[in-house]
Amino acid sequence: MRVVGGINNYTAALQDSSSPYNQTESLMFLAHFLGDVHQPMHCGRTADRGGNDIPVTWYSIAITDLHKVWDDKVIQTAMNKFYQDDLSTMIDAIKLNLTENWSTEENQWVACSTQTTTCADKYAEESAELSCPAYVGVEPHSNLEDKYFYSAMPIVEKRIAQGGVRLAAILNRIFSRKNGSRLQSL
Repeated sequence: MRVVGGINNYTAALQDSSSPYNQTESLMFLAHFLGDVHQPMHCGRTADRGGNDIPVTWYSIAITDLHKVWDDKVIQTAMNKFYQDDLSTMIDAIKLNLTENWSTEENQWVACSTQTTTCADKYAEESAELSCPAYVGVEPHSNLEDKYFYSAMPIVEKRIAQGGVRLAAILNRIFSRKNGSRLQSL
């Protein structure tokens, strides 16, 4: 999977001060790819390009595709329904979940059975597993509304939190080796 290779390559570039790659670009690509690997449809079925080839309607209004539903429609709908279109309110809700509902899971999120810095394979496998229910009940031209939204939203929000925690852990591993500093997640 290309996103896993990208995460590993840009992490290696950030770890190696003699790397010919631009450190700022490496950091931006690492953050981007880590976000991608936490979006389940990025690791969905290759036959339909992770849902890109499945046209759907979102709340009878927007013709889109299943991939885009997971990329941004669920987040946009949650912003509108629950957070009054205020990103800081959504971030606060995710932080609250991190400290209350997911606090016992956070150490598992950053644990990895391999000796790699990133555990990117693990994150991709998780997303691949999470993509399976994303296809349930979805046919081309399905109209996806509340039932679908309410099943997808907790997954999306948790994957955002996991991505943030894991990015912080990766950066801590990289930069603590360089200068002993640590970053905090979210």
